[in-house]
Amino acid sequence: MRQVELHREHVVLRRAVLGMRMAVNVRVSDFLGVAVRGIDDAQMLVLVHRDPALTIPLGSSSDADEIAAAWQMWSEIFQLPQLTEEAPREPAARRRRRNVISRRRPKFLVRRRAGFPRDEASVHRGEREIIARD
Repeated sequence: MRQVELHREHVVLRRAVLGMRMAVNVRVSDFLGVAVRGIDDAQMLVLVHRDPALTIPLGSSSDADEIAAAWQMWSEIFQLPQLTEEAPREPAARRRRRNVISRRRPKFLVRRRAGFPRDEASVHRGEREIIARD
């Protein structure tokens, strides 16, 4: 269930997600335009956003002239273009992410200075020791 407040400059969507109430304030200029969608024998007028969850229905009717007049009116009020809805497209295949970060050192190890592996400690055998005294 969501409540929608329409203003000339912005749209406020009030809804609850998993019991948490939230209000989303979206500028009208962020919407793509006003479109007509066909549903069965009627047509529905929607305010189209890039994010389908933010697309807002404005009204529906089975009268084509009424929808055309409302389409023109909403387009002028919001100063947005009138869009024609195309057939729904297939969603694009998800791109496989080549994670460059996986080859890096973990974060806690980056903070520490890397040590240099020592092959072997230098041991001197069979040499005479020279001691300097005052």
